[in-house]
Amino acid sequence: MWYKTPRTAPHLGRSSFQIYLQSSACMRITSKHPLQLTSRPSNSPSFRFSQQCRGISNRIYPKAAWFVPVAGTRRIVYNTRNTEIPTFFPSTVNRLRHTSIQSRNYITPNMASNLYTDETPEPIRSSKGLHLITQSTPNGQKVQILLEELKAIYGTEWGTSIINIGTNEQKKDWFLRLNPNGRIPVIIDNDKSFSVMETSAELLYLVEREDKDHHFDFTDPLEKSQLLQWLYFWHGSGAPYQGQVNHFFKYAPAPPEQLQYAQTRFKNETLRVFGVIEIHLSGKYTGQPREYLAGNGTGKYSIADIGSWPWIKGWGWSGAITKQDMEAFPHLLKWIDRIAERPAVKLGTGDAYDASKRPELYVGEKR
Repeated sequence: MWYKTPRTAPHLGRSSFQIYLQSSACMRITSKHPLQLTSRPSNSPSFRFSQQCRGISNRIYPKAAWFVPVAGTRRIVYNTRNTEIPTFFPSTVNRLRHTSIQSRNYITPNMASNLYTDETPEPIRSSKGLHLITQSTPNGQKVQILLEELKAIYGTEWGTSIINIGTNEQKKDWFLRLNPNGRIPVIIDNDKSFSVMETSAELLYLVEREDKDHHFDFTDPLEKSQLLQWLYFWHGSGAPYQGQVNHFFKYAPAPPEQLQYAQTRFKNETLRVFGVIEIHLSGKYTGQPREYLAGNGTGKYSIADIGSWPWIKGWGWSGAITKQDMEAFPHLLKWIDRIAERPAVKLGTGDAYDASKRPELYVGEKR
């Protein structure tokens, strides 16, 4: 009987691991790189058993490479990185009869991550567990808010580093190694040597990792689908349009007469998107007004709301959209105020992520 773990271990980086057990005594590791054991005497019983396993392996997986850690083995080295087997092989590794079974003494890690270089700022390079690289923009605030929500319920812990995107710190090689798109925020899961880019993907990753009771997503497939629809709607429509409003009304280096078409187009498209959300929240076609974007009935606060609120609440930032414009969206305005009252939302948009108040979190070039 074969025991099979999940097919890949993404925390090992670009190369993947596949691990199997047979008779609770040997493991199969498939990789592009050789594996080295700190100790493997050729005359040991365990090594002879690994030869037996290799014969089985060759019949089933011709390219497989087998090894059995001998008694006292403390470390395996996989290319330039290694991992703690119990993180994804928690139960059966304890049954390796010839390997030490004292706590954290089976095959101990030295997580030499492929995510970092010597140029990576030290607070990031030495971080453990979850680490957030951010600046408190609307995109940064999405992930900041969810982390604060998770902390309030589960005690989730993470580290934070703040960069100044005005200096193009996010375009440097150390950052592009984490996110080739050169945008904040980025989540790093050091437990898996894995980085996550794009805010919607980060929100989904965090609820999958931390939100075991589904406070911020759903178990019902239809409600889950509704969450994804609104999460992606804002990510693909709302944020790009509103971002262009901010650019063409605040930053575009051109005479006003050359900007009129772009300003009008992106303002109108942003207001159109606001109108779509207004229709949904008002219950115009269902007869049931809603408090939140996803979920049955009046809905439930979820990452669909977290993914759009930081942008929408800043509707007036560029000066393009006026209070008179927003009078057409009363349900949307109530939604903005409702979410703003949440304690975790106040924390996620507050001084904890203000570099002027938390200079110790600043990394990279400041000005």
